Amino acid sequence: MDSSLRKQRLFSRREVEGLIADGRTIIILDGKVLKVDAWIKFHPGGDKSILHMVGRDATDEVNALHSPEARQRMSSYQIGRVEGIWKSFVPPVQGGTFRPLPSEQDEVRDDLSSSSDSDFSTPVFDAVEDMTTRRRHAASGEATPTSSISSVDLTQFSERKPSHMDALTQEKIHLDLAKYPSLDPATQQDIIHKYRDLNERLKKERLYDCNYTAYAWECARYITLFALSMLSLRLGWYGTSGMFMGMFWYQLVFTAHDAGHMGITHNYTIDSTIGMIIANYLGGLSLCWWKRNHNVHHITTNSPEHDPDIQHMPFFMISHRFFGSLRSSYYNRVMTYDATARFMARAQKYMYYPILAFGRFNLYRLSMEYLVLGLGPRKGPAWWHRWFEIFGQLFFWTWFGYGIVYKSIPTASGRLAFILASHMITGPLHVQLTLSHFAMSTADHGVGESFPQKMLRTTMDVDCPEWLDWFHGGLQFQAIHHLFPRIPRHNLRRAQRLVLGFCKDVGIPYALYGFVDGNKEVIGRLGEVGRQASILAQCQKSIAESGDFGVH
Repeated sequence: MDSSLRKQRLFSRREVEGLIADGRTIIILDGKVLKVDAWIKFHPGGDKSILHMVGRDATDEVNALHSPEARQRMSSYQIGRVEGIWKSFVPPVQGGTFRPLPSEQDEVRDDLSSSSDSDFSTPVFDAVEDMTTRRRHAASGEATPTSSISSVDLTQFSERKPSHMDALTQEKIHLDLAKYPSLDPATQQDIIHKYRDLNERLKKERLYDCNYTAYAWECARYITLFALSMLSLRLGWYGTSGMFMGMFWYQLVFTAHDAGHMGITHNYTIDSTIGMIIANYLGGLSLCWWKRNHNVHHITTNSPEHDPDIQHMPFFMISHRFFGSLRSSYYNRVMTYDATARFMARAQKYMYYPILAFGRFNLYRLSMEYLVLGLGPRKGPAWWHRWFEIFGQLFFWTWFGYGIVYKSIPTASGRLAFILASHMITGPLHVQLTLSHFAMSTADHGVGESFPQKMLRTTMDVDCPEWLDWFHGGLQFQAIHHLFPRIPRHNLRRAQRLVLGFCKDVGIPYALYGFVDGNKEVIGRLGEVGRQASILAQCQKSIAESGDFGVH
């Protein structure tokens, strides 16, 4: 079939379901059916973000995270189109089950097999196919789920009484449903249309245009902080030198974040290079690791099973659902609720700030793991990123680890003071990174919830005076950023007024807290989960003593 005619082929929802059951990577974008099997291994943002869009209308997520040029190139993967409003499936990676096409529809498979971009299989989908096959054998009736709560086997609820944790999960969902707009398709489509209209208005007001003068001032601040660190080092003030070095890293993170979202020049190669130089060569962290992690976070925000940014077991649990030893779809492992996790759950509200003071050491570990294991794409437009970052790591540890810590500081106590000061001063940054999500909803409302509503339900903004924007670096506008990730951070305050109007129009609450009140909300959430952990431990102890295992 001619490629132009193939792109106009009309697919039914049932046909798309069958293709996904066969292991095809199908997403819907602006009514187009895209089969991206040949691209998934080379996606610069990682494969996980694509897997979470399989079977779904990915239009708003794709538009938010990609440039117009990237979206245009996606048309080369089009195999057909759909009509009307697409009813999304739960992706396989989230536990969705799919029925294969009947044998009489084999011509659909044959037609796809003749496509130049279709003969591409991955171990990921081999495993998924095995999993979905097992689930089909176990299930009866309609195989397409209507909920995206993927960690719970729905057949279990008919075989046992709901537990206290099950009831608590339902309670959280009902609280959200009472607070946010209805999940019926008409309401959600209205929100989507107004969200897209808002995006067009932001473009007309040129809020996607970068303020390069602001970055000139940023660079002046970076140079000043680094110079103060070197001056203090020369004077033998090692703790002070470390403090200024930490502040230098602290501020650099904001620009690396902008570059990772293509929010500076909006050119993929230029912004990626800027971000990798800042993150690796100056900060010792992998931007590509961060992008792989962060893209999934933007798509699955605050999902206990899927969002790596809230998967901090055994140290932090912001939902009682972590008590069930959930499986992380990002890390491909079970987050075991063991003895250490049980202890930390009850102590986490006291350990929150001390642990975050050392958060940068964990980022070193995650960056090295990503680069050593080669978790990023090895072909495609980002093939060279891994080697550029590895060289950046060597450069960083040469000038920082050898040149400063080892050669420039003569005593062990001085080195310790420098290291602790430089790393602990970045602790408030980790508070800012967790502040926007830890106190917000973690309930799963299914694939029927619109992208803008989910972002606003799971993210809070921090109210601060304009003169303090340099300190927060755009992280105080995380709700706005999640709606429009590619808007340069210096324009987010201007965008806030328009987003507030949008929220009022569609009836979605806009969560806005002062920095102190936001911290209180987070500590309150950690304390609440800790109390739930204590209740669960008491129940388990009571059950063990009574021998009654059938009532909880």
